[in-house]
Amino acid sequence: MHLKSLTVRGFKSFASATTFDFEPGVTAVVGPNGSGKSNVVDALAWVMGEQGAKTLRGGKMEDVIFAGTSGRPPLGRAHVSLTIDNADGALPIDYSEVTISRTLFRAGGSEYAINGSSCRLLDIQELLSDSGLGREMHVIVGQGQLDRILHATAEDRRGFIEEAAGILKHRRRKEKTVRKLDAMQGNLNRLNDLSAELRRQLTPLGKQAKVARRAQSVQFEARDARARLLADDLVALSTSLERDVETEAAQKARHMVVQRDLNVVRTEVGTLEASAAQATPAVNAARDTWYGLGSMRERYRSLGALATERSRLLGTTGTEFDAGRNPERLEAQAERLRSELEELDEHIESRRDLLEEALEDRAVAESAARAEQERMTSHLRAQADRREAMARLAGQVSSGRTRVESAAGELGRIRESLDGWAARRTAASTEFTLLEQDAAGAHDGEGDLDGAYEEAHAKETVLRGQLDALKAEEQELAARRGALKARHEALRLGLARKDASEDVLATGAEGIGARLSARLVVNPGYETAIAAALGSAAEALSAAEPGLAAGILEDLKAAAGGRVHFIIHDVPGHPGNGVPPASSVPALDQVQVPDALAGAVSHLLADVAIVKDAGQALALLSADPRWRAVTLDGDTYSAAAVAGGTAAAPSLIEQQAVVDSTEAELDEVRQRRELIRFDLAALTVKLESAAELAEQALERLHDSDARISAVAERMAQLGASLRQGSEERERLERNAAVASGKLEAEQEALAVLVERLELAQEEPEGEELEDAAIDRNRELADAAAGARQRELDARLGLRGAEERANGLRSRIESLLRTAEVERRAREQARRKAEQRGIQASKARRVAGAVEAALGFLDGSIALADAERAGLQDARTALDEKLAVVRRSSDALTRELAELTDMVHRDELVRAQQLLRIEALENRSIEELGLSADHLIDNYGPHLPVPQHDETAGKWAELRAEVDADGLVVPGGAPFDRAEQEKRLKRAERDLAALGKVNPLALEEFAALEERHKFLSTQLEDLKSSRRDLLDIIKDVDERVERVFTEAYNDTAAQFERVFSRLFPGGEGRLVLTDPDNMLTTGIEIEARPAGKKIKRLSLLSGGERSLTAVALLVAIFKARPSPFYVMDEVEAALDDTNLGRLITIFEELRESSQLIVITHQKRTMEVADALYGVTMRGDGVSMVISQRVRHPTKKISQ
Repeated sequence: MHLKSLTVRGFKSFASATTFDFEPGVTAVVGPNGSGKSNVVDALAWVMGEQGAKTLRGGKMEDVIFAGTSGRPPLGRAHVSLTIDNADGALPIDYSEVTISRTLFRAGGSEYAINGSSCRLLDIQELLSDSGLGREMHVIVGQGQLDRILHATAEDRRGFIEEAAGILKHRRRKEKTVRKLDAMQGNLNRLNDLSAELRRQLTPLGKQAKVARRAQSVQFEARDARARLLADDLVALSTSLERDVETEAAQKARHMVVQRDLNVVRTEVGTLEASAAQATPAVNAARDTWYGLGSMRERYRSLGALATERSRLLGTTGTEFDAGRNPERLEAQAERLRSELEELDEHIESRRDLLEEALEDRAVAESAARAEQERMTSHLRAQADRREAMARLAGQVSSGRTRVESAAGELGRIRESLDGWAARRTAASTEFTLLEQDAAGAHDGEGDLDGAYEEAHAKETVLRGQLDALKAEEQELAARRGALKARHEALRLGLARKDASEDVLATGAEGIGARLSARLVVNPGYETAIAAALGSAAEALSAAEPGLAAGILEDLKAAAGGRVHFIIHDVPGHPGNGVPPASSVPALDQVQVPDALAGAVSHLLADVAIVKDAGQALALLSADPRWRAVTLDGDTYSAAAVAGGTAAAPSLIEQQAVVDSTEAELDEVRQRRELIRFDLAALTVKLESAAELAEQALERLHDSDARISAVAERMAQLGASLRQGSEERERLERNAAVASGKLEAEQEALAVLVERLELAQEEPEGEELEDAAIDRNRELADAAAGARQRELDARLGLRGAEERANGLRSRIESLLRTAEVERRAREQARRKAEQRGIQASKARRVAGAVEAALGFLDGSIALADAERAGLQDARTALDEKLAVVRRSSDALTRELAELTDMVHRDELVRAQQLLRIEALENRSIEELGLSADHLIDNYGPHLPVPQHDETAGKWAELRAEVDADGLVVPGGAPFDRAEQEKRLKRAERDLAALGKVNPLALEEFAALEERHKFLSTQLEDLKSSRRDLLDIIKDVDERVERVFTEAYNDTAAQFERVFSRLFPGGEGRLVLTDPDNMLTTGIEIEARPAGKKIKRLSLLSGGERSLTAVALLVAIFKARPSPFYVMDEVEAALDDTNLGRLITIFEELRESSQLIVITHQKRTMEVADALYGVTMRGDGVSMVISQRVRHPTKKISQ
């Protein structure tokens, strides 16, 4: 067995697929530092299952994946496959070649395979361990491995030997088995506890099973008694159902008779209702006519009020334009302004004369000054100019002429602008004056329009508020009417009691009147007292004579129709008890009754006095015991009895009083609502008229506002334009003055230049000027400046006077136009006043016509009311007859309903009986599992009841004869329901005495007992298995101890020989730390080189320590050879002598094993059978070159 090939792809520096083909013997891997030689050793260790990242010289496992370089990107996985030649069968697998591969993904996933089939890491480790290649990897001696061996503990050194001997796998398995046994001991303890718990539960459960057996016999007694009682109930219900069916025919016959009579009465009701329906339209038409005439009267009243109000308003607004401006005053003011204008014109003429004089003075002064200045300047400059070049002076003259022309053009443009501004100002002033007059007229009429709109809007607001108030009141009355109507209907339903009195009234018999409570009127506040005093008589009917009442009573008795009270008509009055004390009030004084009932009511209330409270009642009885005292709360006191307290419900009298008050209140609400409707109609007309007037006034006011706003806006624009024009005029005048001065200066300068030029050309040099000429020139210049200032003042004064004159003219024209506008406005106001007078006259005529129409309407309303009352009386009589017939129909309907209810009740009772029978049948099936027929046939009351002999023994009933259903068949006695109920209760008491019975106790006891037996058996099996495993572990320990002892002895012997060869004259040996316990003992190394007395490894030199570690490894290799060894620079620290000794040992190992050596030593390379050169390319990727020494061929595999 040997390593055949190694393929590396993406592992560390081997980015591309690289294959190493190994031969038996020694293979040396050489190359410079950092080229990737040690990565070959790491790849071998990694593919054989190495899990330590630090052992592979990395920080984490993904560091083995190619990380990329500047020229190549990183890879996503690392893959290494190792092919082993297994021709000798050293590996326990049926293949001559075995390929082990491992793949690691950068995401963290990992894959293992053997011959391309996926497997676990454990499978690879188990496969290699059988050939001495364990987890410790002692056959791979990588960088730093020698130092790890030197620093290893004694127990770690023992592991190296165990791995080489092939027993480390068994030791690990034994330790795993021991851990499982320890875990199994915990489970075993839990099983013991569970078994003990089951034994503890068996005792009480056995007692429960015993009670359950006793409960079975008692339940049999209860079941038999319950079945017989249930059968008796079924028989009784069936018999009762048969009896109830017999009464159905008689009830159906009576139902048919009543139905026939009811059909006849309903036909009559239909006829009367048709007559009433025919009369209803006439009544409704008469009522609608009456209401329509009333509504028309209210509308005419509203129209009259509106005409009166309009006449008043039109009469009070005749002088609405009298407060305007007086045109005569405006014209007088214009005349005053015209006189001022004439005076101002005279002032302007004087100012114009002054200006002309100033102009003449200025011209004279300027001419004299200019002549003197020119003379002086010409003389002064003539001498200097002669010395200047003629060409330069001629240029200045040309430039001066250009400036003069420019200044003249600028002055012309400014004067044109001034002329245009004057025209625009005149047009704007004229428009502004016209707009000012229009604005004055509009403002004068604005106040009148504001007043008219505010008055109309205020009137509309008042009317709208009144209208909203009336609408709110009408809605409240409608809601109140609905509530009162509902309350009235509820109270009437409360009065309409369904008793014998209603049945008597429904017959419509002659001489029978309504209840006393309905015909009695009680003063407010005394209803409760009168009701208590009358008692049941308050519900009494009235009868014309006692015989009639007696006949009705006989009919009620015959028909079992209930009880009824009667009071008799025209009974003589009761004499009474006199006058009660002052603290009480006679009851008769608080009621009003028809004359026919006065005598009967006096008999009922003649001895009754109404008092305030109990104290007054007791005082009354003490004074005169003949009286009956009744308090306002309804408590009654007499000499023999006292009654009172809180009534369960209001009496009929109190209810009738509430009904009467509700009806009165309902009528009041109805009348008030009609009046409000009439007021709403009239007020709506007024509001519409006021809203129209307000809208018209608002529209006129808006038009006036819009006109004033437009005028004001245009005036503002014109004012701004005039102000801007004045500023522009001043600016142009200043510019004109500047341009004029500039032109004059330029002209003067040009004349000077021309004169200078001429003088320079013609005149000879003169003499110097005298001081007197200079002073005269200065005086003439000051005189010219003063003349110009006087001209400017005269010009400004003239312009100011002209501006004021123009303003006065515009004001005069504005006043005249305003006077004309006012004159036209007064004429228009006069015409409006005349028109209002005409409208007021029309309004007064309308008011008079309305008054006449109202008189006619009052007569028509009276006639319509009379017609409505006649038709209403006829309708009332028809309704009374219809009410009598309806009462008869209601009586028959009630009887029919009672018969129907009786039939329905009987049907319901029969249905309930059927349901009860069905429930009993279901109960028989659910509780006993027996059908109803089977239950009656076997447990019916016609069958004898079996008798049980309780003295026959505890289990006698279980040994007795049973039938097909499993029931005991003893002798019996006649059925007695009471006895069976006692029997059932006795059985239930016995069950209660037994307490809570577990019906599953028997099954649970059997199941628990079986489970206890099963657990006991399993527990014994576990104990037996544990003993067997412990025996096996003992045998394994004995074998491991024997194999380890042999391996240690061989390794120790080899270590002594190898050490003496590596250290001639030296001595080394292996020592056990605990020779008495070969299973756990560690191994220490004693090394003493020649000439030294020390034995501790830590005191040796570096080379000696490395050589000692090599000696230990070689001793293990020789004692228990492995198929191959990998060594990474183990000879790096050795000198040449020791290297030669180590190479000799390599040659010895080559005879039995394959060696792969990473080295830099040439001597090591010389003994190699094959060489692999590893180098690093420029892109950071390792490249491999191989050379077989004995068969010189060279190839590159990459």
